[in-house]
Amino acid sequence: MSQIKTYLSITLCFFWCYSALAQTEFNAKVIEMANETPLANAFIINTKTKDTLISNKNGNFNITDFGSYLLQKPGYFSKTVQFSQNDYRIVSLQINPQQLGEVVFNTNHVPKPLKKATAAINIVTSKDIERANNINFSPVLNRVPGVFMQSGTLSTNRIVIRGIGSRTLYGTSKIRAYFKDIPLTNGSGETNIEDFELGSISSFEIIKGAVSSIYGAGLGGTIHLKPESATFNQTSFSTELTLGSFGLVKSLNELNYGASKSNYKVVYSHTESDGYRDNNNYNRETLTLNSNHYLGEKDELSFLGSYVDLKAFIPSSINASDFENRPKTAALNWKQAQGYEAAKRGIFGLSWKHQYSSSLNQNTSIFTSFRDAYEPRPFNILTENSFAFGIRTRLLGDIKLLEKDLNWTLGAEVFREHYRSKTFENLYEAFPIGTGSVQGAKASDFKEKRDYYNLFFEGNYEFSEATTLSVGLNMNQTGYDLTDDFAVSEENPDQSGNFQFKTILSPKFGVSHLFSEAISAFASISHGFSPISSAETLLPDGQINTQLKPETGWNFELGTRGTSLDNRLNYSLNIYRLDVKNLLVARRVGQDQYIGVNAGRTQHDGLELSAEYQWFQSADFTLSSFANYSLNHYKFKEFIDDGQNFSGNELTGVPNGIFNAGVDVTSKIGFYGNINFQQVGKMPITDSNNLYSNAYSLTNLKIGYAPKLSEQLQLNLFFGLNNIFDTAYASQILINANSFGNAAPRYYYPGEPSNYFSGISLNYVF
Repeated sequence: MSQIKTYLSITLCFFWCYSALAQTEFNAKVIEMANETPLANAFIINTKTKDTLISNKNGNFNITDFGSYLLQKPGYFSKTVQFSQNDYRIVSLQINPQQLGEVVFNTNHVPKPLKKATAAINIVTSKDIERANNINFSPVLNRVPGVFMQSGTLSTNRIVIRGIGSRTLYGTSKIRAYFKDIPLTNGSGETNIEDFELGSISSFEIIKGAVSSIYGAGLGGTIHLKPESATFNQTSFSTELTLGSFGLVKSLNELNYGASKSNYKVVYSHTESDGYRDNNNYNRETLTLNSNHYLGEKDELSFLGSYVDLKAFIPSSINASDFENRPKTAALNWKQAQGYEAAKRGIFGLSWKHQYSSSLNQNTSIFTSFRDAYEPRPFNILTENSFAFGIRTRLLGDIKLLEKDLNWTLGAEVFREHYRSKTFENLYEAFPIGTGSVQGAKASDFKEKRDYYNLFFEGNYEFSEATTLSVGLNMNQTGYDLTDDFAVSEENPDQSGNFQFKTILSPKFGVSHLFSEAISAFASISHGFSPISSAETLLPDGQINTQLKPETGWNFELGTRGTSLDNRLNYSLNIYRLDVKNLLVARRVGQDQYIGVNAGRTQHDGLELSAEYQWFQSADFTLSSFANYSLNHYKFKEFIDDGQNFSGNELTGVPNGIFNAGVDVTSKIGFYGNINFQQVGKMPITDSNNLYSNAYSLTNLKIGYAPKLSEQLQLNLFFGLNNIFDTAYASQILINANSFGNAAPRYYYPGEPSNYFSGISLNYVF
């Protein structure tokens, strides 16, 4: 905690220095709460005279008749604010989940309505996050069609988007992720978001497929996390305590301070659990700080910092017999070694936005991150240290081309990571049972420099009032420099070397068309790639395999979005094909040794359908429902691995279909509730398709009472049940698991049986 306090005090002192800067040059600005995007064409209505102002494209407007004003914009909840003389005001509006088609999205850094998007984009709102217990990301992400997050434990997860990433044995790869403007994907293409505090996130923007030129053109897509921000001109404090099954205890505390030109939000959480299984204890502390500073009409400054201190024991996967008869047990070797992961990690970023003119802006972010980890495993003990830094900058402009609007963004992202890993013998078997891991002699010692840069361009041309054309290009250069500091011998050859990818160009083309105010459609063609990790380039003889090629693919997609029945029904439908070549296979050659092999091609054909319906809405009561379905037809088009031909088989580790549905109820007096159902189809566990997991269904429930006790104090009591019908299922699969000795292969991570959570929160506005 001493490190946390130091980071907090330094950061707050630094930014409070800006509070006195820059006299305002305009009266007010309206932005979106989730990502501070300026909202153009918002209505600012004088509640007394009914005179109406409209915000410009930068969200600015001038107040001359001070008093009470109502701010409105389609897609957002209305807000009434009080303006007084010489009172600079930033007003933030919150997304209305029932009008997502009208919401402004910002993935291209050029705000525009979601219904004009030329790609498949899903926005996960704060309401979607609050449906669950804010402990685990998987219930949130698994409601998005095309996204599948397997969660073996709170710290063992794998995210798959449209089948991409399913062949990663541990963790998430081939998917890009950003926390605000800070990359969460490391230099080897691996992504970790589950250690962050879910309660500090206001929304997600998920771009599916290789369509995001400005975010690295990842094959699977991009997950963009938006941190919660404090409300301007308001100070509040909230605290929440959650208790649940398997010894779950979580405390969440938030401090919000908002002045007229600056705001600060500090979130501290502590989560601990005994876990459902043996050797499954979990303990995590997090601290998140997000601040925003408007220095004038042309300059904005923001800071984002996150610190995580984690210790999570690892039960690992188990074989079929234990899965069916003893699901609470841990893998025997992991239990005897008392294996765990201990990690301290932090990310910090400073962003500056400058408006050169009404048609030209610059956004620049500098960022750094670190991670120190210690992981005792049955086969060795791993230590890792990494330090990364980089800069991301872009110009955003709009011009007239043939008397039509052209919005464009041009930029670059440069990233460098210094990574060091060591392994040591684990001598736990030489000591009495119960001792746990004991560190022995050093077995390896590597240092790496991982570098990449992205140059990107994207333009959106309003060909007409109804038709938007989009074109983009990403250029990537990635390289590794590996130094082997371990003693060289015949058994331990020198593995030093470097690996430089060829420059990869990834274009995209898209078009969207509004057939009416209620119906739109889009089509896109785009290219993406996934980098090779340095570990995958190493061969058993210590040499670097320079013949490996990164996975690349083309994505073809058609989609439509619309509203109907007096805007009570919102729907979307996408069909796509993703063709991936140079399929990279992690071939296991030892208990903890893999080599990368290019083994063929995969074809990902899919359909995604989602709908939301407002059954009843009044001042006293609302009733709504949602449903979505993903149909996955993923095949090995060409796949020969180690002499075996798997061409034509189903892609391993992805269900053939996922269905989600739910009902939400709220009342004026404070009662609320939701029930959610998920059906996951069977999935192949082996490349030969001779073994499949069973399909399963889960039903979760949450109810609560959130009365306003006074003008300043809000209470929230809640209770939830997960897996109501006590379904036995595998929450994560280890594909193609090998057996060693006489042991059976360990494919399964058992999901938790029926379990509860309950809690209380208080929010006080000063």
